[in-house]
Amino acid sequence: MQLQVINSPFNEEQVELLNRLLPTLTETQKVWLSGYLASSAVNSGAGATPVATPAAPAPTISKEVTVLYGSQTGNAQGLAEQAGKTLEGKGFKVTVSSMSDFKPNSLKKLKNLLIVASTHGEGDPPDNALSFHEFLHGRRAPKLEDLRFSVLSLGDSSYEQFCQTGKEFDARLEELGGTRIHPRVDCDLDYDEPAEEWVNGVIEGLNEGLNEGQEQNEGLAQSAVAVEAAVESPYSRKNPFKAEVLESINLNGRGSNKETRHLELSLEGSGLTYKPGDSLGIYPENDPKLVDLLIEELNWDPEEIVTTNKQGDVRPLKEALISHFEITVLTKPLLEQALKLSGNDDLAELLAAGNEEKVKEYIDGRDLLDLVRDFGPWPVSANDFVAILRKMPARLYSISSSLEANPEEVHLTIGAVRYNTHGRDRNGVCSILCAERLEPGDTLPIYIQNNQNFKLPENPDTPIIMVGPGTGVAPFRSFMQEREEIGADGKSWMFFGDQHFVTDFLYQTEWQKWLKDGVLTKMDVAFSRDTEEKVYVQHRMKEQGKELFEWLEAGASFYVCGDEKHMAHDVHETLIDIIEKEGNMSRQNAEEYVANMQQQKRYQRDVY
Repeated sequence: MQLQVINSPFNEEQVELLNRLLPTLTETQKVWLSGYLASSAVNSGAGATPVATPAAPAPTISKEVTVLYGSQTGNAQGLAEQAGKTLEGKGFKVTVSSMSDFKPNSLKKLKNLLIVASTHGEGDPPDNALSFHEFLHGRRAPKLEDLRFSVLSLGDSSYEQFCQTGKEFDARLEELGGTRIHPRVDCDLDYDEPAEEWVNGVIEGLNEGLNEGQEQNEGLAQSAVAVEAAVESPYSRKNPFKAEVLESINLNGRGSNKETRHLELSLEGSGLTYKPGDSLGIYPENDPKLVDLLIEELNWDPEEIVTTNKQGDVRPLKEALISHFEITVLTKPLLEQALKLSGNDDLAELLAAGNEEKVKEYIDGRDLLDLVRDFGPWPVSANDFVAILRKMPARLYSISSSLEANPEEVHLTIGAVRYNTHGRDRNGVCSILCAERLEPGDTLPIYIQNNQNFKLPENPDTPIIMVGPGTGVAPFRSFMQEREEIGADGKSWMFFGDQHFVTDFLYQTEWQKWLKDGVLTKMDVAFSRDTEEKVYVQHRMKEQGKELFEWLEAGASFYVCGDEKHMAHDVHETLIDIIEKEGNMSRQNAEEYVANMQQQKRYQRDVY
């Protein structure tokens, strides 16, 4: 808005001053100014007492709330959707959206923003949060003085950059002028209780702004119940289903140095459903032998009763260490809590300021038994000791079956983890449970983890390219079973790799049958130890670069599953190389091509 001299009561100098001031004001400042001027006019008549600082009219607080999530495996998305339903139940108008689907230019229009964000890898944003994160931290980010916000951050305290993405969003929104509805909450793997507390705090903060009294606050204590009401099946992350083991088969041939378990579980009676691309959560148990060593080292009674949570649940020490507490992973927060118990000088020296790299080096590959042996004795009770341990987190595995093809069943592909470090043999908690201690007829506590960020194209005629070496093959077996079942006409191309063709070609007969029947159009394999020079899936991609680019130009969707740190990174760089070369583009344009694919959900990753 620009004032003109000819149609205003101001002189030229005043108009110039006003035209310089008005564009810089926020909506709140304009409301305050109009209230001030109105009040001044009323009180400035003859004999009136001048009002130096009139009360500003209360700004209108919006009941519209936008919830944005950045999610890699689906946890943040699930919490965002649950929070949205709870807020709707409190009378708010809620929009829940993935950050990748949100138009950043709309940010300036928002009044109430909630962010639920996980941290991926070494402090990175999830794939569907990358573009929004980049925009918010770039020069084009707008000033947000009228925005009220709050952040729920998900992470894993065993990583150095714990909850980094959420912390960055929180700090940046404040820097841009936003005001917190409720302080940021950082969640570890056991996020249910802090997430519920965050939702309660957000509702309370929103209601304070609305100033609508008791009616709005009624039923705050039930918000957690409202969150859970969104779940259709009675079984969930907080109430896992005990699934019977139907089959457990070693997929590797004799002589392989790997053991990959194909596990088939029954879902009968659970009401649980899933789609290709979803994951299965398993609550495993610790190895009883490791638990026995730990109890022996501490000279405790395995039958001593200990408390396992804030609600006062109690059980015998050995049972608690087997089924409830995490004992195979060390974190810096755990070491800090342990120091308070032990007062050990060596542990204090390790945790001294400036020793971050030494702490990181110590934590890597060690477990609770190492900590107990290295920094004992521990003059504390078993109950005090277990109080510093975090709850056993679930393990997530990509589902390797289609529910359409296998009604009331779910299949997994799990690589057994065994290694030696710091003078001791180590085992993966869940993978070795499945490989060594689980028999058909036994049960596993499980739940379905929906993952909207790794899904087949809605149109079954869309071509798909799949890259999944090793156990990364799992979701693509699910994809092919589904496409076969629904009679999809779209072309499909699989890149698979492992160590040896003879012993490590996972699901070989199934892939060969799909090729023969035309369900699978094309397959390229890379067996790294069968040749003098190691060949991986990215090398096969490069060899087929011309045709791969033609598929992309024809609208193909590109999928990657497996190790993030090495494989997925190399595949990503190779994809850009191919597009740059075959598309005759600059590097920057090739990177933009890939970014557009991600935005269109034509490039999806399930990496770990």
